[in-house]
Amino acid sequence: MLRILLAEDDAETRQFVERGLREHGHNVLAAERGEDALHLGLTEALDVIVLDRMLPGLDGLGVLKRLRAADVGTPVLMLTALGRIEDRVSGLQAGADDYLVKPFAFSELAARVQALARRRAPASVATVLQAGGIEMDLLRREVRRAGRPIALQPREFRLLEELLRNAGEVVTRSMLLERVWDFHFDPQTKIVETHMSRLRAKLNDGFTEDAIETVRGAGYRVRT
Repeated sequence: MLRILLAEDDAETRQFVERGLREHGHNVLAAERGEDALHLGLTEALDVIVLDRMLPGLDGLGVLKRLRAADVGTPVLMLTALGRIEDRVSGLQAGADDYLVKPFAFSELAARVQALARRRAPASVATVLQAGGIEMDLLRREVRRAGRPIALQPREFRLLEELLRNAGEVVTRSMLLERVWDFHFDPQTKIVETHMSRLRAKLNDGFTEDAIETVRGAGYRVRT
């Protein structure tokens, strides 16, 4: 269970997201004004902050800047109706950890919140990732499934690494575009699907079960 601050002034959006997060088992604190969000961000123990950019009073960017100035390191997912590259860049430069443009699918928001929470968790740096019988050695750049070596191209390796780092969780297409290809926009190509198909073919050669599950309308996840 995560403790999440949701700062969103639109009542319909706030209620929709809050209900969804609670259904996922999370504890949600809600705020509709920037000053309230800043107060909660400074005084509450939080795992993730979901912050709308266009808040009344102190806007989301102002809230974020003041939190970071106060050395609050809570991961922040910024929501915005502003889809321009420069708007996203300014949010990231102010200290946002991730950005999601409205309208968005709740499944993607939930996946990004989970990813931010995991990223923050203190842990020793893992050099071997394992899930579903797949083992990836990050130092040796080697992959095995059930002990069988699998040769992957660099982009296929990165794609599988992202899935393994989020094993059991859905990783969306846009998340893969950002983290594997560094695209912060949709190139309107089948680049993810093409590489996923090649990766699957290599992982599944000689096996009866698909190592990667496609979650219709949401994304992909490694079977655990």
